[in-house]
Amino acid sequence: MTHVLRVLRLAHGADLSLPRYETAGAAGMDLSAANPADAPVVLAPMERRLVPTGLMIELEQGFEAQVRPRSGLALRHGVTVLNAPGTIDADYRGEVQVLLVNLGTEPFAVTRGMRIAQMIVAPVTTVEVVEVAAVNHTPRAAGGFGSTGLN
Repeated sequence: MTHVLRVLRLAHGADLSLPRYETAGAAGMDLSAANPADAPVVLAPMERRLVPTGLMIELEQGFEAQVRPRSGLALRHGVTVLNAPGTIDADYRGEVQVLLVNLGTEPFAVTRGMRIAQMIVAPVTTVEVVEVAAVNHTPRAAGGFGSTGLN
């Protein structure tokens, strides 16, 4: 089933591509940087910055958009989305921005139109929170990080 994602291009993103699936089997749509052409966003190693996309989106109720890293940027340059996945709620109406961090060893320049992240639209499940006196026990119990081993 196909759903509709309403997108408003802001003035500073008017000439950039709308988010789109690059291949028929892609789950995510690429987001492009909408910084000025003469002002690349240069990320020093370990620096983080918000990068504008020039887009506002209107999600259907019951959906969210998740902003995730692009694997090529992460592998080749150590550049990733810091709060991955970043969540855009259905009622948010501001500009979509991407929080990038450079975990690499060299400065990285984000240029206008560069594909910097991917956005996945997904359904949201809401729950009713009910306070209880105890929770059911399981064999794992309170075993946390790494408690199930490597193999």
